[in-house]
This record gives sequence, C-alpha cells and structure tokens, in this order.
Amino acid sequence: MTDINPDKLKLDGEMETRNMDDSPIELLEKIKHEGRVWDDLSEQYGVDNPDPPWRITLEATCDMLADGYWATFNICKPKDERNTEQESKNLDAVERRWEEDQLVSQHYTDVPFPESQLLALAHTLIRRGLLNEKDLASRMAEVDQRLNSA
Repeated sequence: MTDINPDKLKLDGEMETRNMDDSPIELLEKIKHEGRVWDDLSEQYGVDNPDPPWRITLEATCDMLADGYWATFNICKPKDERNTEQESKNLDAVERRWEEDQLVSQHYTDVPFPESQLLALAHTLIRRGLLNEKDLASRMAEVDQRLNSA
C-alpha cells in the first residue's frame, strides 16, 4: 500500500487552480517525434560524457526563472518604480517542477530525461508568453545550419 503524502495533495490542488495550458505545441510535438536524444548523439560521435553539454544551461535557465532572478533588476528601485509586469512572469521553482511533471506525464513520457525536462520547460515558456514558438523554430534552424555546414 502506498502512503499518500498530504503535502503533495495540497500542492496538486493549489497548482490545478492555476489553469495551466497543457495543450500540445506543434513545434514541440515535432521535436518529440523527429528529434534525437543525447544517448544517440553521444554514441554516434563517440562522446563518453553521460550528460549533454546543454544540461547545465537548462538547469541555470530553470534557476533564473525562479522568483529571485528578476528581483535583481528591481532591487535598487523604489517599490513604486519596480517592473511588476516582469515580476509577474516569474516561475516559482516548485510551480515549474509541478508543471514539468504534469507535462512530461501528458506529452513527453516517451522522451528520456533530460530531453523531457527541456521540452516541458519550452512548453511552459511558450504557454506563458516568455518564449515564442516561431522564434524558437527560427533559432533552432540557425543552430542546425551552423552545426551541419561543415
């Protein structure tokens, strides 16, 4: 018998009231089906490191999105001059992790970690308006061209 954690139930109830938009995103669905995971790439290129080179950047991005990051830009300003619009886009670490868990279980279960974490974060950022799907696709095309133009 599994014990039910009352703190998790309380968090689930609180997070569900925030109406997360978990609808699929076309670009991320395409990546999920056509993308390549680090295990395949590292084997192809003979890389022994089990962690992809972008994992640290992913973790740093998650940390920066937490509520403390944007405050550094406002800390020296009087409260009435602070950028509250930007602060309202903060993504609390607990909330981001909850969304990640929900999105991975709904959309990215077949994608290994940390790629599933990356897709869930992109999903969250796009749905919150912090990242534009078209801009992400354009940037991915630029990186792909650079990597494959040798």
